[in-house]
Amino acid sequence: MKTILLKMLTSPYPIRAMLIRRLVNWHRGPPSYMDRLAIGDLDRPHYAYCIFQAAKLAWLLNYPRISIIEFGCGGGNGLINAEMHIREVIKILPVEIELYGFDMESGLPPPRDYRDMPHYFQRGFYSMDRHALEQKLTFTKLVIGDVKDTCATFFHDHDPAPIGCMLFDLDFYSATRDALTLIDVDASRFLPRVFVYFDDIIGDDVWLCNDFTGERLAIEEFNRDHSTQKISKCYYLPFHYPNLLWPHQVYVYHDFKHPRYNDFVGAREQSWHAQFIKLK
Repeated sequence: MKTILLKMLTSPYPIRAMLIRRLVNWHRGPPSYMDRLAIGDLDRPHYAYCIFQAAKLAWLLNYPRISIIEFGCGGGNGLINAEMHIREVIKILPVEIELYGFDMESGLPPPRDYRDMPHYFQRGFYSMDRHALEQKLTFTKLVIGDVKDTCATFFHDHDPAPIGCMLFDLDFYSATRDALTLIDVDASRFLPRVFVYFDDIIGDDVWLCNDFTGERLAIEEFNRDHSTQKISKCYYLPFHYPNLLWPHQVYVYHDFKHPRYNDFVGAREQSWHAQFIKLK
């Protein structure tokens, strides 16, 4: 016990901050969802952040309903977690949220070439037990098939609410590239800024993610081929949650030609800045 406590007290800032906040708040009872989100003390905090921020933007722009998409569901733990976060977020913000999970069900297909990193992934990895998963899900709609095909028919088949968040866990360059074709539709199908999480852009010292394969290459090519639609890093996050990996995996898709891209949403933040300047 002494070793664990010592490690927590001497670990990087986020763990120390989490411990301190818990100690401060314990006398008040369990911390709220928003308190835990603020310090990243949640299961899959990247899902929590992206879903909450998408709903917040929708609320600021008076969208009554949005959609969240997970690409690459595997066993379904991500979808189960996303449902949990959605249930918490809709208690805080008056926005209804739909959830869609794209998956092949049969696991990874054969890698097409080196860009799909066959040195790390093999055919059949991350297959889905669809029947078992559907028993655990409450409101998620599964979209089964190759993303190249399902993205082409998704809006016709499901008519989803505008998309505010996309969570990518497709592993391959080819699948990520194909999934990003979903964006090539009328702007009304998306919020003007969409929170995007990429699971497979950091890896480890065997995987060795790089800019010329996998999801990183798919992002680079999307930006190269789209002049007014860009996927950019969320530069604020690593400063808010220092010494953690997931803030470096959160991006924002910007559609600069979206009819609502320039709608003002900064009233609260600008008010805070004005008050801070007065205090100085």
